Amino acid sequence: MIDLRQLQALSAVAAEGSVSRAAVRLGWSQPTVDYHLRNLDNLVGTALTSRSTRGSTLTAAGSLMLERGSEILALSDRALTDVRELAQLGRTRLRFGTFPTAAAHLLPGIAARLTELGIDLDAVLTEVAPLVEQVNQNTIDAALVYTASGYGLPFRSEVHTTRILRDPLLLAVPEHHSAAQRESIDLPTLRSLHEEAWVFGATPGDTIDDIVRDLFTADGHTAEVALRTDDYTVVLGMVAAGLGVGLVPKLAAAHPPAGVALRPLEDPRFAREILLAAKGPASGPPPAVRQLAEALRRTVESLA
Repeated sequence: MIDLRQLQALSAVAAEGSVSRAAVRLGWSQPTVDYHLRNLDNLVGTALTSRSTRGSTLTAAGSLMLERGSEILALSDRALTDVRELAQLGRTRLRFGTFPTAAAHLLPGIAARLTELGIDLDAVLTEVAPLVEQVNQNTIDAALVYTASGYGLPFRSEVHTTRILRDPLLLAVPEHHSAAQRESIDLPTLRSLHEEAWVFGATPGDTIDDIVRDLFTADGHTAEVALRTDDYTVVLGMVAAGLGVGLVPKLAAAHPPAGVALRPLEDPRFAREILLAAKGPASGPPPAVRQLAEALRRTVESLA
């Protein structure tokens, strides 16, 4: 098994160009550096350094080991830092915002995992535009938001975002609609629906509404809005009643009512990119937020 000191010795030799200078860099004796390099050579079965009167350089195998070893050393340092910081936190409270469709599916798993780590959530459920404002104003510590390819969110420069999940959009139409006869919806078919009554969100700035609106505007058409609601259960109910059509995220369409046909969109751009946003220094978000990101990742994996 690799000893981290072997990787540290190799890294120092690569940086300094000689074993003697590597020893000074590490605060070790030269024989100690030699010892760890020799053991690493024996472990992999080939020489990782080449020595001459001008100093020491890495062989091809040494360069590959350094590349992989640097990742191992970085992960080791990160593990120590995260655990030390978490131990110092004690029980802490995290102000967390999320949009409702994500809350319904992800929030229970997130809260359970964070509780085990001594982190309590103060959760706020609202739409994306208010969440962006609250993160910018630092009234919440982190927020789960969404956007789509080509559509940015007006976060301040000090806000970090981490991609959590890609949530495809589906076209929801009444089951008797001509589009319901198709297995999937291509772009020309979607463009042909500009005369349909559409169900849009009630909160301004919804990315899904912008996608539809911009698609029709590019062809010189205007989307006809029949109803506005931020509740996808209501959207699906209106579609089932034949009152309109709409785009619905897959995450919100697990149990559609009778009378609704859901069809995938062939263009991969039609998807929500779900992001975790949080303020933090250039080095990254604080430990509680990093634990939140890990809880999110594990929750998404369990749902998949």
